[in-house]
Amino acid sequence: MAPGERSEEAWLWYTAVYEAIQEIPHSRVTSYGHIARLVGKPQCPRQVGVCLKNLPSPLPDSSKKSATFHSGNVPWQRVINAKGGISPRGPSAASQQADALRREGVEVRQDAMGQYTVDFGEYGWFPDVLPSEAGLVESSDDEEAEDEAAYHT
Repeated sequence: MAPGERSEEAWLWYTAVYEAIQEIPHSRVTSYGHIARLVGKPQCPRQVGVCLKNLPSPLPDSSKKSATFHSGNVPWQRVINAKGGISPRGPSAASQQADALRREGVEVRQDAMGQYTVDFGEYGWFPDVLPSEAGLVESSDDEEAEDEAAYHT
């Protein structure tokens, strides 16, 4: 494997995380831990953060092919910590995330220490399953019910 290339397992993990984040509705936020749970690895919230840290920017030159997932098509700003706070990552990164959320209509507060927070009660998004998988779960339940009904008749 060449430097900078990901193993297939890592590629599958990054893909699952990015696809899950793409399902977060506009003007909603969720936690790193909830994304980890939705993709089947509830013990890996920090690794969700690593995925977002490594999310590339879209290429400015449209003649070149951008990465499949990038900050232009993965709403990274909608993932915050379990306390409803924007995790500080570097100079101005937290304020950029707060600004991106505000542009979506999310109310972001800043406390006296400079920590940005969002009210999960108002803006939180915590489904039991991803919307893209909800039909799959329901249909398998329906099939089981049909099988059971057929067995008892």
